[in-house]
Amino acid sequence: MKWKKFTIKTITDAEDIIISTLYDIGLEGAQIEDKIPLTPLEKEQMFVDILPDGPEDDGIAYLSFFVEESDENPVDTDKVVADINNELDDLRNFMDVGEGTVMVSETEDIDWINNWKQYFHQFYIDDLLVIPSWEEIKEEDKDKKVLHIDPGTAFGTGMHDTTQLCIRQLKKYITPETELLDVGTGSGILAIISLMYGIKHAVGTDLDPCAVPAVQDNMANNGIDPSGFDMMIGNIITDKAVQDKVGYEKYDIVVANILADVLVPLTPVICNQLKKGGVYITSGIIDDKEQTVVDAVKAAGLEVIEVTYQGEWVSVTARKN
Repeated sequence: MKWKKFTIKTITDAEDIIISTLYDIGLEGAQIEDKIPLTPLEKEQMFVDILPDGPEDDGIAYLSFFVEESDENPVDTDKVVADINNELDDLRNFMDVGEGTVMVSETEDIDWINNWKQYFHQFYIDDLLVIPSWEEIKEEDKDKKVLHIDPGTAFGTGMHDTTQLCIRQLKKYITPETELLDVGTGSGILAIISLMYGIKHAVGTDLDPCAVPAVQDNMANNGIDPSGFDMMIGNIITDKAVQDKVGYEKYDIVVANILADVLVPLTPVICNQLKKGGVYITSGIIDDKEQTVVDAVKAAGLEVIEVTYQGEWVSVTARKN
């Protein structure tokens, strides 16, 4: 499948109005390229694993629109460009749209997943080597504990600070008898690593049904016995059926690498799943939300035993006494 790509060079202040205006002439789904740094809230909401450092913002933006083309339905490029220029000319009457030039190119279907390969390479989390399928294990690493995982469209790989915070906390508290509950399991990485380090059994819950094949693939790639990890789809915060299926007072550790705004309502619920003496490990907490989560943990009757930090992110670990 081929696409005509129409790219407008503009300024960041004009992005939204241009996108809205061109929607009226049938161009939608804009791809935005600019150098505006992410805000703390955007970082928290995106929860991105692989995010290269960007250059300083120069105020320039490129807006790209894609129009499908085939032999049966050729795109009238001149007309589309003329329509875009007419809309930009109208906008210039009351605002700055920058250079406002239009570039036209043609592109094939984009392989978004494989494009991550240029950013994702093997790395260590302390003594654990995380490696994608397209790279070879070096000779000096053959005796290391290895997690085989590839970046996908939705779930984590272990590169994010929040994931690494959880992994380090898990390694402190897991034992061969540990029953683990991983809330918001995603790729299953936290449960899978815990199983690699020798826990007895893990349960993962997630809202997204796509987590099921993601977990299955990652288990298979790492030689994890399927009987060691059970997956459940549903909202453990609000769905009593999910809570019942997960079970009560049966987990030595509950780990939740989720946003702070989700941890607040989750925490009083999850207390029911924890055994007495069980440990609750949370992350996904941007630094200015630390106190919010600490307060929620204490309000649920748990004892905060450790707070750890990496970059802008925080992990709060507590115990059910």
